[in-house]
Amino acid sequence: MSDQNSLRLVTLVGSLRRLSFHAAIADCLQELAPENVRVTKLPSVGLLPHYNADVQAEGFPLSVLELGNAISEADGVIIVTPEYNYSVPGVLKNALDWLSRLPAPPFVGKPVAIQSASPGIFGGARAQYHLRQSMVFLDAQVLNKPEVMVGGAASKVDVEGKTVTDPQTREIISAQLKAFALFAQQRKLLNK
Repeated sequence: MSDQNSLRLVTLVGSLRRLSFHAAIADCLQELAPENVRVTKLPSVGLLPHYNADVQAEGFPLSVLELGNAISEADGVIIVTPEYNYSVPGVLKNALDWLSRLPAPPFVGKPVAIQSASPGIFGGARAQYHLRQSMVFLDAQVLNKPEVMVGGAASKVDVEGKTVTDPQTREIISAQLKAFALFAQQRKLLNK
């Protein structure tokens, strides 16, 4: 894998649960990704303090700076999130609020892919739509299709084994990763 054609993608997981569907999906992305892609998981969004303008005025917390730098250095971000109350989890929104206030916001022009999962049939679709609204404000470049919304996740994701077990779901995720790699590679070439 040459450096020119290789891609460094990072995953931002919107769940704090150790045995979440989303952490398991994020953990298996490397094995489903194209050969020229390296996927690494970012630190937990739970490490960030609640956003507070008074805290920001005293200086950005190190955890926020480190997360922002990791996103800035990546060629693309894959956000894997649950749906809470028809929207994104508060911890994910909190992370986005912090990142949007950095002097050089890391999502500007950054390729982003979104994945969600749920025990229900909709697979977190409503969370994805709300997340896309936030991505517009953050000026991210979101991949539109193929979409990954894993409904009935309990029968498709092995949280203990940290993998996706359903062959069709694996194919869908792999197809998105292939499309996202092409999307991110094109953005990388445009920015040279």
